[in-house]
Amino acid sequence: MSINTPKEVIESAVKVGINKIDLSSGNYGKFAVLSMLAGVYIAFGGILSLVIGFGFPEITANNPSLQKLLSGCMFPIGLILVVILGAELFTGNNALLIPAYMKKHYGMWPILKNWGLVYFGNLVGALAFTYFLVYQCGLTASDPYHSAIIKVAEAKVSMSWGMVFLKGIGANWCVCLAVWLALSSRSFVGKMLGCWLPVMAFVALGYEHSIANMFFIPLGMMEGANIDIMHAINTSFVPATLGNIVGGALFVGCAYGYINLTKK
Repeated sequence: MSINTPKEVIESAVKVGINKIDLSSGNYGKFAVLSMLAGVYIAFGGILSLVIGFGFPEITANNPSLQKLLSGCMFPIGLILVVILGAELFTGNNALLIPAYMKKHYGMWPILKNWGLVYFGNLVGALAFTYFLVYQCGLTASDPYHSAIIKVAEAKVSMSWGMVFLKGIGANWCVCLAVWLALSSRSFVGKMLGCWLPVMAFVALGYEHSIANMFFIPLGMMEGANIDIMHAINTSFVPATLGNIVGGALFVGCAYGYINLTKK
């Protein structure tokens, strides 16, 4: 299986970053659709991970790692769809926009604008999918899924701000490493495997992904979880989002940009 070199990967990331900034600076209709699709794809991975991961309570009750493994194995379909079919995902863009910025193709304002618009589009797509194709379809109306999503959602808003921030770093470090691995492959299978392994790892480890939480927490609230929306924003979404930015932009985009773009 042929792969691209680290130098070729960073050059691809520069081109991708330029294209993403151009898209978010002009073609707002296409950009909006691609952003909403990414939210839908991540939510799709979320419900699949919930149904499969919590669908065997008799087996996983005494094997907690098995439940995490099953959920982790299912969730990556969201990022695979984003990468293979093309979509605008906030967490992936955290890293992909940095190399071209380091080469001074654009400034910080276009990056912040892109991130803000993509984040909103991801939210709209995730909420729409969650409400119409999960909640209204009754996919989590009965146990074990009903109890599971309530437990998952309430757990996500019960952690300390600092813990969620650190878990946010871990989640998007993994996600953006998955994007980098996908860029390194020239084959369909290679790109899928590149997306699958790191994302499976972050789910199994319990890290916090801000866009995935746009599915898990709202669905938990729809099913009756005792969650206040402002509390969820302050204790989950804000620290997870900031942690995701650090994990993607600093630990992947800046790190590999420095390694492969800096002249000797």
